[in-house]
Amino acid sequence: QVQFAESGGGVVQTGGSLRLSCQASGRTFDNYVMGWFRQAPGKEREFVAAISWNGGRANYEDSVKGRFTISRDNAKNTVYLQMNNLKLEDTAVYYCNAETDAGTWENGSWGQGTQVTVST
Repeated sequence: QVQFAESGGGVVQTGGSLRLSCQASGRTFDNYVMGWFRQAPGKEREFVAAISWNGGRANYEDSVKGRFTISRDNAKNTVYLQMNNLKLEDTAVYYCNAETDAGTWENGSWGQGTQVTVST
């Protein structure tokens, strides 16, 4: 059973930083894109960032470019999201996921997420 366990969230002031971690389990992830998503209150879950299987390529949602950095450690089945210069609009529950052979995300395996709250 595929599982994702996110951690590292918290309450931080605007301009602050947090580093999120996500431990994946249940299958091999080394050869698959992994990504971060977030869901703010009253909004749909949205894409934040994704990283290629070897970490060589990454892409970001426009509003986080230059502030967030995604990375991964395949030996630990872990993906990270370094978030700097946090803004109020970054407040959300953050989730990680991994692509499947079909090129879709593991939509039946979302974790509990980790809450990030940015305050003034």
